[in-house]
Amino acid sequence: MENPFIVTGKIKPEYFCDRVEESMRLVRSILSGGENVVIISPRRLGKTGLINFCFEKSEVKENVTTIMVDILRTSTLQEFTYLLGRAVFKTLGSRSQKMMKNIVDTLLSLRGSFGYDPIQNTPTFDIKLGDITNPAYTLEEIFDCLEKADQHCVVAIDEFQQIVNYPDKKVEALLRSHIQQSGNANFIFAGSQRHIMDEMFLDHARPFYQSATIMALKPIIEENYAAFVTSNFNACGLEVTPEAIATAYSIFQGNTYYMQKTFREAFSSSVEGKPCDKALVEGIINDLMQDSGHKYSETLARLTLPQKELLYAIAQDRRAQHVTSAQFIKRHRLQSASSVQAAMRKLLEFGIVTVEQNQYYVEDQLFQLWLLNN
Repeated sequence: MENPFIVTGKIKPEYFCDRVEESMRLVRSILSGGENVVIISPRRLGKTGLINFCFEKSEVKENVTTIMVDILRTSTLQEFTYLLGRAVFKTLGSRSQKMMKNIVDTLLSLRGSFGYDPIQNTPTFDIKLGDITNPAYTLEEIFDCLEKADQHCVVAIDEFQQIVNYPDKKVEALLRSHIQQSGNANFIFAGSQRHIMDEMFLDHARPFYQSATIMALKPIIEENYAAFVTSNFNACGLEVTPEAIATAYSIFQGNTYYMQKTFREAFSSSVEGKPCDKALVEGIINDLMQDSGHKYSETLARLTLPQKELLYAIAQDRRAQHVTSAQFIKRHRLQSASSVQAAMRKLLEFGIVTVEQNQYYVEDQLFQLWLLNN
């Protein structure tokens, strides 16, 4: 039996859970041809899956050229330019020989670095990161390639908040200038650090201020996810109890990735005549926590004592508020308001803690669970 609980890669439409309203809204934006969109959600809540799901829609594939770039692991404009250039080359170049020639002729700064496939009789993207010696100039050429594309393009940039960490602090303004002038391309900016994304797109002093429609992705409604799990178990002659689903949803606070991972294992472990119950789900979650223990220990080892103390305090409250108040500091035996402020800045910077509506919480729900048990 094919396991219907997918955790990596593209998801078949029949295994895609809910997001009906969000996908309809995103598809409308993609097809409108004149709107940039910001998608904000905590990590592993399904924003990348949603984008890929919409990109695979027949009406999108027939009318738009879609390009996806994940910049989470980039740290410079040079790396950003390399990944974007590679994605544009791969996507547009595969459309036709004419488009391939246009790209090679437009990327003049890289022309001497292209490889060649003698079998296909076409250029190949044999470019190395070091070949991009003038990222700003090459970036301009990449945007020219998008303008010359024979079909309207939609470029999704995943983990877009990463650009604020680049040494070159003019990257935001540079990208905004190119995007503002794009007539043949629109953009989807996906980000998982809400406080940074909010600053980028809602602060009037920032280049991207009010340049895109914001879509905040929330957890799938518990009732809808429960129906999804039950239906997929039943379709294969298996059973799952409502308590089992409720347990996973409560522990992971609706985090799509961890719930899918839990029920993927539960589905594989289930047999006819023996329902997947709360005990089985709790056992799987405990195994997940133990498997990640070494990684979480390494994360803690890199933190200072005040940062660790604050992290444990936030984990205990689940959603911590007024973290510099005397009451919070006394209750969790922290040092001082200034110490909490300094520690919080670092926890936010490291992406360990996030903030939403003045509530601070550990971004990784499994990490939070591990903290509460260690």
